[in-house]
Amino acid sequence: MRQTNYILLVFSFFILGSKLEAQQNISEERVLGTMLKATEFMVENVSTNGGYVWYYMPDFSRQWGEMEAYKTMIWLQHPGTISMGHVFLDAFRVTQNEYYYKAAEKAARAIIWGQSPEGGWNYMIDFAGDRSLKQWYNTIGKNGWRLEEFQHYYGNSTFDDDVTTDAARFLLRMYLEKMDPTYKPALDKAIDFILKSQYINGGWPQRYPLKYDFNKQGFPDYSSFYTFNDDVIWENINFLMQCYLVLGQERFLDPISRGMKFYKISQASCGAWGQQVNMKMEATSARTYEPAAFLPGATCENALLLIKFYRLTGDKQFLEGIPKAIKWLEEVKLPIDKIEGHRTHPTFVDIKTNKPIYVHRKGSNAKYGRYYVDEDDKNLLSHYYGKGFVNLQELKDEYEKILKLSVEEVTQDSPLKPQQFQHKVTPQSFYDLNRHIFNFKIDESKIVEVVEQLDSQNRWLSDRAFISNPYIGDGVNTETTHAYATTRVGDETDTSPYPDTTNQEYISTGTYIRNMKLLINYIQSYNNK
Repeated sequence: MRQTNYILLVFSFFILGSKLEAQQNISEERVLGTMLKATEFMVENVSTNGGYVWYYMPDFSRQWGEMEAYKTMIWLQHPGTISMGHVFLDAFRVTQNEYYYKAAEKAARAIIWGQSPEGGWNYMIDFAGDRSLKQWYNTIGKNGWRLEEFQHYYGNSTFDDDVTTDAARFLLRMYLEKMDPTYKPALDKAIDFILKSQYINGGWPQRYPLKYDFNKQGFPDYSSFYTFNDDVIWENINFLMQCYLVLGQERFLDPISRGMKFYKISQASCGAWGQQVNMKMEATSARTYEPAAFLPGATCENALLLIKFYRLTGDKQFLEGIPKAIKWLEEVKLPIDKIEGHRTHPTFVDIKTNKPIYVHRKGSNAKYGRYYVDEDDKNLLSHYYGKGFVNLQELKDEYEKILKLSVEEVTQDSPLKPQQFQHKVTPQSFYDLNRHIFNFKIDESKIVEVVEQLDSQNRWLSDRAFISNPYIGDGVNTETTHAYATTRVGDETDTSPYPDTTNQEYISTGTYIRNMKLLINYIQSYNNK
């Protein structure tokens, strides 16, 4: 009996092995066909005027980006319209199939339609106009308890989550792809917007034109403050460097230099940085769960950027503040009994005492709920946890490594120090401005899996989406309960997103983007054989 089972097992393994081997040799034609079918479905069945949100019910009864969206709305934040446009361009570059370029054109037109008169972009675009968008902010947006950036209609543009800079980057790519002057006016307006919004000392606000009209729980409007959160300042510097690289205009050098130097002048004497800095160059509060504090995470990231700035410029002034940052990060590391797994540092550190401070909340909805701060590390927020991982060792290693190199070695690949361009093509066609380079190792079994997951309607469906409660009105529960202290959302009036743990399936732009990147990379490697 045992021998018979063994023979059957060997035979089954042989058959399965043969099948897997056959699957490994999936044809280029099948991969290309899958890419095109999936894209045709997204473009022709899902998009709104060429734009996208993040998720859709399969019957299109509901759709949403970071929050619930009207049928007339599209989202710009990743993985929304901008990211979709980037993937279409990536697919066109690899396949030279004009369908992908036309899809990118449609996305670009949607983005340009939503560009502000000043030249920037908001998180979303509503094709029904400001009247509809204001209604959204006054209902759905206002009731996202933890999403305070959506609780107020500013009527201006944001650098948060790389919205304006990545929209500008996508238009730059569209302009460069075929040197099509169609995109030049919107691109020029976006570049001028980024240059105009920079403060004289090199920093950038979170939103522009500047507004000061939103206060919550006594907190001042933070949108005009110098902002490191979500790489606001760095992404603007990075985009301007890309413009300098491909357009060669020296007018970008001064704002790039001032932007980099702002990191140096905004570092506190102790070596730390706040996530936001006010006009007095003091770490300050932002959303009501972001108290005025120093942040170990932001400090480590900014110190690593100072090393990057040294690599870009060869200017040793950028290294001066790094020892202080390392020393401070060592000082504020949590004691062993307070460390949770890889979470080695508090998220927030009190500016005066250098002690951890922790944010909590009580209540059940945006209208009556409140955030508060104390020194208790129990019952921490799940959506903005009070402890985090800080890669202090990476910072130390990078600093030691850079000190051993000569200035010539450090700056040899700097885009700010390009040599005479000597390639047969132009800079516009030579440089790849794709934000996400994804030439990772090919796993052919994953390619097979992705190809076979496309359903009969040419959809890549996914589950476990972030969904929200449908809007039913403002919160009414005034109880100061702690029942929602550690949950992602409050009661049924909270329109913030939370993970769906059911088996419900959704159409997801994130899934489409991820799968397309895998297949594009596969075709790229196939072409390079």
